[in-house]
Amino acid sequence: MAKVIFDVSMSLDGFITGANPRPEAGWGGLGEGGERLHDWGFNSDDPRNREVMAWYTTIGANIFGRTGYDHSILNWGADGPSGATRVPTVIVSHSVPQDVPDHGVYSFVDGAEAAFETAKNLAGDKDAYITGADVARQFLNLGLIDEVSIHLVPVLFGSGTRLFEGLGNGHISLETLEVVKTKEAIHMRFRVVK
Repeated sequence: MAKVIFDVSMSLDGFITGANPRPEAGWGGLGEGGERLHDWGFNSDDPRNREVMAWYTTIGANIFGRTGYDHSILNWGADGPSGATRVPTVIVSHSVPQDVPDHGVYSFVDGAEAAFETAKNLAGDKDAYITGADVARQFLNLGLIDEVSIHLVPVLFGSGTRLFEGLGNGHISLETLEVVKTKEAIHMRFRVVK
């Protein structure tokens, strides 16, 4: 595996979902109005947004938590979050759900360290991407993330799932690698200083 990249879209007030995230609340269970966080990638003609979206074609593995899986499986199906490209997807969960699609791309593991090892094996020489607040916090606290990529969307949600809540008391230093500004989002990439 080349790098572990935590990649997520976030509202200006720090939320990665709208209020009431649940499976039937929009694509990916992002809650009330949560799809707004991904408009930059799916509803924009700006070539800079398209360039950022092209990064996702280089992924060797995805890492999600169980909540993300439960909220999204209705939309993902057997192919996972990457659709027809069928990128292997590691789910951090204390149990395996009974309704896992046949011939799916999913590997279920119990804990961040196991997810890291599994993703490393699945990704080969490509990057692994993490999405989701809880799993990302676990990886950050263990020092397993190489880069943080935030797509800051100009909207205030007021409620939902906060990104960095409960991260801990220690400081995690970051170095800015890139900032791309578009009308729909400010794309920021940071290297985690280890």
